[in-house]
Amino acid sequence: MLVRRGRSHDVFEAGFFSDDGLDFSTRIALGQCAYGGADAGEILSTIARVSNQAGWFREWSSTASHLQEQAEHSAKGSHHDSAASAYLRAAGYWALAMEGLLGAKDSDRMRRTFRSHRACWDGFVESSQGRHEPVEVPYEGGTLPGWLLRPDDSGAPRPTLVMTNGSDGAITSLWGLGAAAALQRGWNAFVYDGPGQQSMLFEHAVPFRHDWEAVLTPVVDTLVARVDVDPDRLTAYGVSQAGYWLPRALAFEHRFVAAVADPGVVDVSTAWTGKLPKNMVKMLDDGKRAAFNRDMGYASKVPSLGRQLRFRARPFLRDSWFDVFTEVRRYELGDLGNEIRTPLFICDPEDEQFWPGQSQELAARVRGSVLERFTAAEGANFHCQPMGRMLTHERMYDWLEQQLA
Repeated sequence: MLVRRGRSHDVFEAGFFSDDGLDFSTRIALGQCAYGGADAGEILSTIARVSNQAGWFREWSSTASHLQEQAEHSAKGSHHDSAASAYLRAAGYWALAMEGLLGAKDSDRMRRTFRSHRACWDGFVESSQGRHEPVEVPYEGGTLPGWLLRPDDSGAPRPTLVMTNGSDGAITSLWGLGAAAALQRGWNAFVYDGPGQQSMLFEHAVPFRHDWEAVLTPVVDTLVARVDVDPDRLTAYGVSQAGYWLPRALAFEHRFVAAVADPGVVDVSTAWTGKLPKNMVKMLDDGKRAAFNRDMGYASKVPSLGRQLRFRARPFLRDSWFDVFTEVRRYELGDLGNEIRTPLFICDPEDEQFWPGQSQELAARVRGSVLERFTAAEGANFHCQPMGRMLTHERMYDWLEQQLA
């Protein structure tokens, strides 16, 4: 049973749920309100109906479905602004519903829910009256789906922020994580699904890869060929696990004027191995596959732990726990920080849950980087400052604009 916190003024510190994952998801959702990706009343009324993990999926599905119907009604009446607004929130709520399934074994229901999310995102793009445009990125014989979000449909060349998502973020999350703020400033924002992310995982079974330069360089090639993107004013942003992917890619891809890592990550695997007993870490080191898989099998039978492990392991598409942990150990920056020439702004939030201290480590490895601290006193603590996004954008865009100048 999940515990909702009672009436209190200290919910910011105490949390909305006793389950850390659902509490964090609620904070992320509330952070989207600043840019229209969610509405506070819709969030609070939905979580008030949630009492367990199954309830999270059920209630967010209900809210999303109701709002999707409203969006479709507005679209039929050619009320484009209302349709776009409702479609965007509905897409975000379907993504929240997905979080109730990510550790489940029911891949069919997960895929159906994802398709509802993506249908609403497509409705949002279609309702933009030409401002936003789908863009396919050529990638290893196929394509990656992307979208160029623009402040208008004039086609004028503009500074463009290329946004790389984290391990599990929906495409809608990038709207409130910097895309909307870019458009407010007269910039473009480019968002896309990379390997192991969203449609590439759920529809095409393409796994994560550690060498993200193989992903980001085709994205840049595609964008610089467009007349509505100024190739001399190209910037980059990487959120969550992309706090590793982006710096890794920047060691090879030098066409960005400046970049932001939110937060900085130098070794993704610590979030995995840091929770293992020392004897199991030694099994990994010694290559004891059978013993490691045996012990992980015991651990994954604990319902809450098993759900979290399956959720985190899914995008790697490996056949065993030993293979998953071995693969994630490749996600380490090493000496590549020395090869980064792009000016780098690194977010460093207080109470970072997943990679504490690694923003400072990244700053130490990249010459001339800027380390920006965010605190609980500012309402901007925790991973990616979920409830301090306006403050984050003010600081990072001020810095980006200085680099462009």
